[in-house]
Amino acid sequence: MKYHLFEVFGIELEYMLVNSKTGKIHASVDELMKLKTGQIVSDVDNGDIEWSNELAAHVVELKTNGPTKDLNTLDQKFHENIVEINHLLKAIGLSLWPTAAHPLMNPELEMKLWQHSYSDVYALYNRIFDCRGHGWSNVQSMHINLPFYDDVEFEKLHAAIRILLPILPGLSASSPILDGKSGAFMDSRMKLYLTNQKQIPEMTGKVIPEQVFSYEEYKAIIFEPINAAIAPYDHDQILEHHFLNSRGAIARFDRNAIEIRVLDLQECPLADVAIASFIVEILKDLVGETYSTLQEQKQWHEDSLFEILNQSIESAENAVIHNKAYLNLFGIDAESMSIKNIFKHLFEKVSSKLTADHASAIALILEHGSLSTRILKAIQNDFSERNILKVYQNIGVALSKNKLFLS
Repeated sequence: MKYHLFEVFGIELEYMLVNSKTGKIHASVDELMKLKTGQIVSDVDNGDIEWSNELAAHVVELKTNGPTKDLNTLDQKFHENIVEINHLLKAIGLSLWPTAAHPLMNPELEMKLWQHSYSDVYALYNRIFDCRGHGWSNVQSMHINLPFYDDVEFEKLHAAIRILLPILPGLSASSPILDGKSGAFMDSRMKLYLTNQKQIPEMTGKVIPEQVFSYEEYKAIIFEPINAAIAPYDHDQILEHHFLNSRGAIARFDRNAIEIRVLDLQECPLADVAIASFIVEILKDLVGETYSTLQEQKQWHEDSLFEILNQSIESAENAVIHNKAYLNLFGIDAESMSIKNIFKHLFEKVSSKLTADHASAIALILEHGSLSTRILKAIQNDFSERNILKVYQNIGVALSKNKLFLS
């Protein structure tokens, strides 16, 4: 079934399984599935929410079970499933942790691929890309799926999403620590995303999708080069271009949707769904040409947008955008502005359209910073393993209570 713009939504959230006492990752999603169903399965239909395995055997994905029309109460439904999963995991000494990356994981030693259904696909990915690195095995994100009915709606939605993508890490960054160290990037997950498929660059492109605004353009400029590049590796033709396309927003013409993939997972579903709701309202205004015309949005080359994305990945909400023409796209008349203030400007425009809970969550993020900023504040420059685990245990508590994290 096809849907019109913003008629329905799909949200996907990825969580890691950890030892409740030590905080170490535990490759036991198959055990979770067995605790739930009595057997090892790749998917669990749990009413409004579905559980699925991922490439890494310690990551479980929770997602809307088909398109949903209601974002307003969705975080509560996700939270109910998190409570259930944590209850099941308690019997084997495990629990769920949020954020986009485990701060202490050693992927060379701890990475394990899912060994059950679809394992031939994962094994092929591993042969091509060597999935032991952080960029494959230590990443959790939120994906937002938004529908389009035809090429006319695809053009509008793709144009709007391309414009918004570069600054989204400034709202959602939650991966400031890898290998027990604070790196040079507030969004380490997205920094790794830029290069983790460097063997076949056609798959990721510049992360910002090219200027393609119809199915035929997309097929010729994005899908066909991907298929040609993967062919020497995929002799049995088990990989499919919709899944191979790894840009920061991918067009799923098989289900008439665009999937946004640049968002780090937050500390709780309330934060994730609030961010999703905020993004939806911004995109509605962009599609409606509230701030800029469709033609103005379409004229931006991915190289120009990629420069802004890099700033966002490095400094999150504190990145300052010195590009007046880009700011004009959002109705901002200024020579430069921080990403935090861009989102404050947009929040003023759309906050009345959000639920009170979602508006409060966004207000907290805009006041206290991205989750990366709040994590580093809580760490207080003490990167001992003991202190890092203490902070992340507290973030795990925020997940269990569906509350935003403040140090």
